[in-house]
Amino acid sequence: MLQALLNAFKLPDLRRKLLFTFGILVIFRFVAHVPVPGINIAALEELFKNNALLGMLDLFSGGALRNFSVAAMGVYPYITASIIMQLLVPVIPRLEALSKEGEAGRNKINQITHWLTVPLAALQGYGQLALLKNSQGADGQMVLWWFGQPAHTFLPTLAMVMTLAAGTVFCVWLGQLITEHGIGNGVSIIIFGGIVASLPTMFGKSLLAGGTGGSIVGLAAFAVLGLATVVAIVIFQEAQRRIPVQYAKRIRGTRMYGGQSTHIPLRVNSAGMIPLIFAMSIMVFPGQIASYFALSTTPWIKNTAQFIGNVFSTNNAMYWLFYFFLVVMFTFFYTMVIFQQQRLSENLQKYGGFIPGIRPGQPTSEYLNRVLYRITVAGAVFLGVVAIMPFVASQATNVQALQLGSTGLLIVVGVVLDTMKQLEAQLLMRHYEGFIK
Repeated sequence: MLQALLNAFKLPDLRRKLLFTFGILVIFRFVAHVPVPGINIAALEELFKNNALLGMLDLFSGGALRNFSVAAMGVYPYITASIIMQLLVPVIPRLEALSKEGEAGRNKINQITHWLTVPLAALQGYGQLALLKNSQGADGQMVLWWFGQPAHTFLPTLAMVMTLAAGTVFCVWLGQLITEHGIGNGVSIIIFGGIVASLPTMFGKSLLAGGTGGSIVGLAAFAVLGLATVVAIVIFQEAQRRIPVQYAKRIRGTRMYGGQSTHIPLRVNSAGMIPLIFAMSIMVFPGQIASYFALSTTPWIKNTAQFIGNVFSTNNAMYWLFYFFLVVMFTFFYTMVIFQQQRLSENLQKYGGFIPGIRPGQPTSEYLNRVLYRITVAGAVFLGVVAIMPFVASQATNVQALQLGSTGLLIVVGVVLDTMKQLEAQLLMRHYEGFIK
């Protein structure tokens, strides 16, 4: 692997791409430390200690939300826009027609996704400011300006919302630059850079939490569990069921076309990290809403809010059980939605391909759906286990300061695998030995 990295740096074009990617990440980290004016940072730090919703959003912003920088929302609104577009394509006929127009249609859908990101970023920025405005930290009010009285706060607050939206657009633009001129998927690498940048701080806090022998043993066990989880993620991310496909021979004039054999790779985990995001969003929402009514003066409202808050607390085993089932459910839902968009059986029939022993058309579609359903069972259970791994690891090792984030691990491992594959392809094209021997 080290030799492959050295070979990559010896090639001028690959070296330029790697250095360009690294330079964009450095710019992103600088931007992540430029704060939005009007935020009480000391009060914000107090809020982040016990807020799961902000912790999840901070993950996708690469730690920028904790400082409430201009890149506080990161590329999360763009991810939301992409998910919305993926779900709308099979529903809206015009979008479905665009998806069938090849590269031009995909570019048009990408353009619509970018335009949709702007209002979503502004709306989310306003929502985050409203959340902070209604939260009171130990060091006072967190948002110093807000719409309303006095009237002169309108323009400063509007500037804050526009700054947050502009920061998101800037981060998405940095990701596009990496995709076009660097190595790997730019948006994923932006998220990856933020997660990796926060790891030294997390490990430092864990070591400072207790340097005794028991704590060291707990950290060692935590590291073993983390390594085992990474190995499992790599196995399931790369696992696939290969469906054999045979193309019929066709004679046109004096030439014969087709006749070759290939396969359709159906991945065990086709949904990636999306089910985890959906499930986490639903799980933190009731508890977050209940926290707003926990101090109500009406007894039954207060008791109901406290009960919901206890049920949806991350310290409750029922929370993680619900989380597991939601991840499994969303894995099936998202996998089937994406699979239906690919229309594999129609494309096979159109180009003269068939699965040996299966008739073309509807029987092929039913066969592929049946195979996909079976392998998705394994992928869904795997994602569910990865989702509850933070709770299992903290209970087994008694290490609370360091959290083994399931979504973060999936992102990091997925980005590393994708980047290595791209480097592998570049090296093999130039007759160099790659990472996989």
